[in-house]
Amino acid sequence: MAPTEKNLSVVTTGKDDLLLEDREVPQPGPNEVQVAMQRVGICGSDVHFKKHGGIGEYMVKKPLILGHESSGTVSAVGPGVQNLKVGDRVAIEPGVPCRKCKLCKNGRYNLCPDSFVLSVPPDDGSLRRYHCHAADFCYKLPNHVSLDEGALMEPLSVAIHACRRAELTLGDKVLVLGAGPIGLVTLLTAKAMGASEVAITDILQERLDVAKKLGASSCFKFDPSLNPEEMAEKMHSILGWRSDITLECSGVESSFHTGIYATEPGGVFQMIGHGNPIKSFPQFVANTREIDIRGTQRYANVYPIALSMIANKLVDVVPLITHRYPLEKSVEAFNTAETFAGNAIKVMIHCDDSLTA
Repeated sequence: MAPTEKNLSVVTTGKDDLLLEDREVPQPGPNEVQVAMQRVGICGSDVHFKKHGGIGEYMVKKPLILGHESSGTVSAVGPGVQNLKVGDRVAIEPGVPCRKCKLCKNGRYNLCPDSFVLSVPPDDGSLRRYHCHAADFCYKLPNHVSLDEGALMEPLSVAIHACRRAELTLGDKVLVLGAGPIGLVTLLTAKAMGASEVAITDILQERLDVAKKLGASSCFKFDPSLNPEEMAEKMHSILGWRSDITLECSGVESSFHTGIYATEPGGVFQMIGHGNPIKSFPQFVANTREIDIRGTQRYANVYPIALSMIANKLVDVVPLITHRYPLEKSVEAFNTAETFAGNAIKVMIHCDDSLTA
């Protein structure tokens, strides 16, 4: 039987506010499951929607439930569901496409213009007690895979998709720009996919210290006295190489510039981070060095790969979690994520009663 209690939800209007509201408990429709949410990680995009009201063309125009890095337990199933049953622990892939358009049929469903995407306006997210989702975009977790790992399959999928877009292969020398949560999980992914060396940059030494523990071969703190070209040359002189693949995870324009200068002629500059929707870049350098600049939009067809990598211990994402909060303390949790308080990397919210409120 579906639960009857209220559905505590974390909501923003995009005006630098965060509200806890009781919403109706949703009931699963055909081919859907209701999930009792248990873990939801705070993503930089959640913070951006809350603080700035939008990212690029995605603007908060009505109260929006946040959250998309999600795992939980199936609490009810709708008609037609065959792959899951009540009690199954699942990770949730946030974007559900139309399945009918040309992009979907070509396997690039992440680009579907009619997708429902958790916590991307106008679609509500999963940071609440109960959420309904398409059953075929919920992935059953093996017994030895934790709910924390299930939630972190989402940022891991971002990294896997980006590395695949960049055609990263054995022996590549890789530069990761930005050592936030996505940068760090990209570091782990690049190593797991065979990169021979992975250098990483950031403005915070504390994050670089974490990156070093996670296996970065070289760490560089951005020097504000250097312009991007000088910073790239400094890294080149120390490393002795330019990157075959550069993965830009910060979204900061100066970092974008540094990455172009730091990439080997004929290499790939893979965009991941957002930031300012319109950026300048060293076009002449990118053009004359034939650097391929590639975009990335979430992920497609990689959740099973992410699950396999975690289940087979090819990556360990749990050390990224630095803070935990119960759902009732989500305002405090977001403040921690926004300000990087206590050297915060990944802030995880428990939507069940596993933490004392």
